[in-house]
Amino acid sequence: MVAISHSDIVKAPKALLHDHLDGGLRPETIIELAAEIGHELPATDPEALGAWFVAAADSGSLERYLETFAHTVAVMQTPAALHRVAKECALDLAADGVVYAEVRYAPEQHLEHGLSLDDVVEAVNAGFVEGCEEAAALGRPIRVGVLLTAMRHAARSQEIAELSVRFRDQGVVGFDIAGAEAGFPPTRHLDAFEYLQRENFHFTIHAGEAFGLPSIWQAIQWCGADRLGHGVRLVDDIAGGEVLGRLAAYVRDKRIPLELCPSSNVQTGAAASIAEHPIGLLHDLRFRVTVNTDNRLMSGTSMSREMALLSEAFGWGWAELQWLTINAMKSAFIPYDERLAIINEVIKPAYAKLLG
Repeated sequence: MVAISHSDIVKAPKALLHDHLDGGLRPETIIELAAEIGHELPATDPEALGAWFVAAADSGSLERYLETFAHTVAVMQTPAALHRVAKECALDLAADGVVYAEVRYAPEQHLEHGLSLDDVVEAVNAGFVEGCEEAAALGRPIRVGVLLTAMRHAARSQEIAELSVRFRDQGVVGFDIAGAEAGFPPTRHLDAFEYLQRENFHFTIHAGEAFGLPSIWQAIQWCGADRLGHGVRLVDDIAGGEVLGRLAAYVRDKRIPLELCPSSNVQTGAAASIAEHPIGLLHDLRFRVTVNTDNRLMSGTSMSREMALLSEAFGWGWAELQWLTINAMKSAFIPYDERLAIINEVIKPAYAKLLG
């Protein structure tokens, strides 16, 4: 089968569940915002700066990868900057053919200039609303849901969980924890997860990216995660590419969604290459696989690029890309009827034409 071209994939509707707001800024925006506050950057030419982010993130180390965020977070400390970044995020995703996106960020990282947690969420939400309105006016409608992230090495998860629930009817659809896995297990944040469950609220947990099966097991069995952020190391519980261990079988049987991010997983050393990425095996074994961007700036990527890479590596055609897209939409944190409407009214009709 001939791989589907990037330009064709851009035209197809896509759903995205794992995208970091502070990992998707336009290089031009970083340069302009940095100049306003006197923040020094490693490059001041947009192309050169974009290349620097990809190179710095392409180290094979999750810790080194995470260091690149010092520059993006530094320029996201005012309401105007947060509004602009969120608005541009919505527009950029819509231009790539994304019709539904869940974008996450950690409010606690944007308080250096005196903003409150509520101030941060209000600025980001307003930016997304404006971006979605502009995208719709351009003929590229997109729905954006927000996930609020707590940092796993910090101690504010309960506070961020309560913040998420407070804004649940104002664009926030879920909660997440992120950051270095090793030494910071999700069980440190059990109070937050128990609170979210009592509030009937959705959450995902970064697990099984840089750390193995214990991280995944804790996220599911101790914390009750609805989805796994990455979860790529689940393959460690699949012997010979076909025999599922107890944990892998449980994840598949329960249809727990995997938020796989191929290019990012290669950069952080969670996978050796796109061709060797476990997404191929997990697809064949019919796990609830989704494909995501993670950090578009650091990976120099987009949803269309990720899908094009997978099409080339695994020979996937429109049927597989539709399957991935519907998987993501089924796994979204918005109400069932809204998910169903996007699947039946947007995704399936578009792919029916592509499948001929």
